[in-house]
Amino acid sequence: MNKIQIEGTYFDAEVFISNQMPLFFTKNSIHKKLFLFLKDWFSPEETISLYTSGSTGKPKEIVVRKSHMLQSAAMTCRFFNLNKNDKALLCLSTDYIAGKMMIVRAIYSGMNLYPVEVSGHPLLSFDSTAISFDFAALIPLQAYNSLSTTIERSRLSMIKNIIIGGGSIDRDLEESLKDFPNSIYSTYGMTETLSHIGLRKINGDDASLYYKPLAGVDLKLSNDKTLIINAPHISDHILTTNDIAEIKSDGSFKILGRIDNIINTGGIKVQIEEVEQQLRPHLRSNFAITSIPHSKLGEAIVLLVEPFDQQYNFDEIIKVAFNTKPQYHQPICFFTVSKIPLTDSGKKDRKAIKELALRSYNEYKSEL
Repeated sequence: MNKIQIEGTYFDAEVFISNQMPLFFTKNSIHKKLFLFLKDWFSPEETISLYTSGSTGKPKEIVVRKSHMLQSAAMTCRFFNLNKNDKALLCLSTDYIAGKMMIVRAIYSGMNLYPVEVSGHPLLSFDSTAISFDFAALIPLQAYNSLSTTIERSRLSMIKNIIIGGGSIDRDLEESLKDFPNSIYSTYGMTETLSHIGLRKINGDDASLYYKPLAGVDLKLSNDKTLIINAPHISDHILTTNDIAEIKSDGSFKILGRIDNIINTGGIKVQIEEVEQQLRPHLRSNFAITSIPHSKLGEAIVLLVEPFDQQYNFDEIIKVAFNTKPQYHQPICFFTVSKIPLTDSGKKDRKAIKELALRSYNEYKSEL
């Protein structure tokens, strides 16, 4: 595993150990970043530094073993039967674990890696009907955008195996992909688990609402019902997550939300993700649920929504969306904002969203 195949050309480790960047890697920013990661990877150091996504706070640096990253790559390559000369699309940022692990999977398996500039429409960069990709990893936004044109939709359907991660897949996206002829999976994982440790099929006859843990991953729940991950082949530590989960007797699991995404309103604990799920079929623009301080309730649920070409009838939406839910699940007000804050990796930036809601509320009060 001392070489990598990129766009049909093999590069030995020695290329990256030297200080000279080959002309091949100077043509654009993604190739330059690819070179810099490979220079780090093929160095004598046994560890590598990673940064978390920062969806609930400031990104933090962690140090992981390269051997553990290879073990993670092995799990994925075995699951999808990825082998030498299979073609893989790299369209995720190499600043984060998802992009880095695509590279490590290519090193481990001998796959032929095709990097493209990170964008919301990665399939416009390559004619996948000509290249016949065997494997690709996307974030939900990229998958959603790829349904917007006939050519992108066709190319998406021709990638043999697709994993979608870095954020939740909403019901509309899942519904749009359910009849695709290829294999499409939602992933569960994080930087600390070196990408995914669970996969959930979202299309075909074997589609499921539950993730199946990969080989060697042992799961249980804490007293707070958060997921505990024991995977010694990819981590030196047992990881207690902030994800509230449900585990079935066969070991499959479902994520219900994050413990730090709970709003305590009037003494009742409400999960942000549950409220967003209720609203998703009724809102056609990006939105987020968060909370603001409230003198009587402690915290009040509020909705932030991006502008749409037609005005929302907020009262009617709440009435329809929450007709089977208790009143305390309902947002008490909403604010239109120009943009829902996202992290660099495309996840909702919950901290920034909460700050934006408070600013919007204060501006509203000052205008009264």
